[in-house]
Amino acid sequence: MTEAGQKVLVLNGPNLGRLGSREPDVYGATTFADLVADCEQAGAELGLSVEVRQTDDEAELVGWLHEAADHKYPVVLNPAAFTHYSYALRDACAQRTAPLIEIHISNPAAREDFRHTSVVAAVASGTIAGFGLNSYRLALRALTTLTS
Repeated sequence: MTEAGQKVLVLNGPNLGRLGSREPDVYGATTFADLVADCEQAGAELGLSVEVRQTDDEAELVGWLHEAADHKYPVVLNPAAFTHYSYALRDACAQRTAPLIEIHISNPAAREDFRHTSVVAAVASGTIAGFGLNSYRLALRALTTLTS
C-alpha cells in the first residue's frame, strides 16, 4: 500500500503532450495541462504527491522508469505508441520496485489490430484502458491499494 504523501510518477509517452488537439474524437478535447492539473488534484485527494511528465523520446521515458525503480516510486504509465513495440520500455518496466499501472485513454483492443498487443502489460501490476482521462484517476486510486 502506498504511504501518505508517497511520490507517484505519472509518465506519458509520445504525442500525449498534444491532447486537446490530437484526434479529439479519440482522445477528447481536454488539454495536457488540464490532465496534469486533474492528476495533481486526484493525487492530493488520495494523499499522494503526483508528478506528471510527458516525452516523445523513448530514451527519456526509459530513464524516468529507472529513476522510479531506484527511488521505489509507484508509476502510472501511459506508454502511448511505445506500448506495442518498445522492448526497451518493457525491460525498464520489468525493473520496477513499486507498483506500475499501465493506462490508456482509449481501449486499444477496440482499435486497429497493431494496437492489440502490449509489450508492457506482462510486467505491469495491472492495466486500465478505455475510460478516457478518468483512466488516470482510476490508476491513482488503484495504486493506493497495491503493494509491490
